[in-house]
Amino acid sequence: MTSTSADRVPNPDGSNIAGPDTDLDAVDGVPRSRIVVASMVGTSIEFFDFYIYATAAVLVFPRLFFPAGNDTTALLASFATFGLAFVARPIGSVLFGHFGDRIGRKATLVGSLLTMGVATFLIGLLPTYDSVGIIAPMLLALMRFTQGVGLGGEWSGAALLATETAKEGKRAWAAMWPQLGAPIGFLMANGIFLILTLSLDYDSKTSGADHAFLTWGWRVPFLLSAIMVIIGLYVRLKLEETPVFKRAVANGQRVKTPVAEVFKTSWRPLILGTFVMLATYTLFYVMTTWVVSYGTGKVVDHSGVAVTIAYTDFLGLQLISVLFFAAFVPVSGWLADRFGRRITLIVITTAIILFGLSFKWFAAPESATESRMLLFMCVGLALMGLTFGPMSAVLPELFPTNVRYTGSGISYNTASILGAAVAPFIATWLVNSYGVAWVGVYLAVAAALTLFALVVMKETRGRDLDTVS
Repeated sequence: MTSTSADRVPNPDGSNIAGPDTDLDAVDGVPRSRIVVASMVGTSIEFFDFYIYATAAVLVFPRLFFPAGNDTTALLASFATFGLAFVARPIGSVLFGHFGDRIGRKATLVGSLLTMGVATFLIGLLPTYDSVGIIAPMLLALMRFTQGVGLGGEWSGAALLATETAKEGKRAWAAMWPQLGAPIGFLMANGIFLILTLSLDYDSKTSGADHAFLTWGWRVPFLLSAIMVIIGLYVRLKLEETPVFKRAVANGQRVKTPVAEVFKTSWRPLILGTFVMLATYTLFYVMTTWVVSYGTGKVVDHSGVAVTIAYTDFLGLQLISVLFFAAFVPVSGWLADRFGRRITLIVITTAIILFGLSFKWFAAPESATESRMLLFMCVGLALMGLTFGPMSAVLPELFPTNVRYTGSGISYNTASILGAAVAPFIATWLVNSYGVAWVGVYLAVAAALTLFALVVMKETRGRDLDTVS
């Protein structure tokens, strides 16, 4: 919980450095509205960068960055480069977590944003396989890895910025703002791709390799990220350090090697946090990345005649469904503050298990229609909003101040390897080998592991964020 004015730590000159402002709408002179924007705009940009890659991994990269041959093999290879970022994310959480716990949240957030932004911009300049051969996918993999390092440090910093400046009793509500960056980034990324494909009249099934979209159009979202990064940097450079971190510094509570300290003193929260996040990651990347390749290649109409949903039509359905994701993130923040993190997430995770077991009804080729696919994605992403929203409060609350950036980042990003990196690959293999129902079973198993972690976890709503290991 936040400290009272009596808890302020004095500077040698007698001034207070870390207590909350007398103005309830400001923290150390920084308006709360600016903190909200800074936490949300950064994650919006980071997720925009991440999702344009996810979209291109289905739509563009299999055709341009890998040798011609079997389409499924090229798609799986593209998903493999997509998964590289998730391998890199724990590295980013350790790297940026070290500086976030040693130097501060603000400077580290700036560094993570720059790392992600530069890598994304450079992807827009890469040569293709036809130009440089095997070097093309190697460069793509390198940039994707760098993207992952940047995002590995971004999320935990934004979450701490929100939670460590929150009003008492409102941490989950404050923490849900950076979570809104995910659907906002998704809407921007896929909205730009939709505009490009429509304006350039691109059809993923019939357009040739010399089409304008494949020669230059796909590069536009990656290059536009530079403008967004500049905006994000401007907002973040106007922030102050969080009061909680200032108090830790004033009390001499920083540790020399946060990563060693977190494994020594907080290994149980590391494990719990990883599995608490597992279902969230699996659900999201099944419902946003895998579902694009499935929906544009496997769905049939009500008459039983095999058809595919055109990419532009499917993207329109996906953009509608992401609105449900955005709408339920604030709902989850309110629920987590009102009823507690643990019971809220137990109920939501149980619903995810039931949703996973319903995949055959929603999406089996013999019964699926566009309207049913839309309902399928809306339900899935509404559940995503509910499970994702409280995470930026729950994971930081599991860890003490002096290792919070490192610990929450490692848990969050290790879950990304277990839940997200392999999800599109496993789902593609399952649907081709055993049918779409088994993709749902895969999701249900991941959610069952999360449910067990939540049952074991203690409630964190009332935890004092000023505690140290």
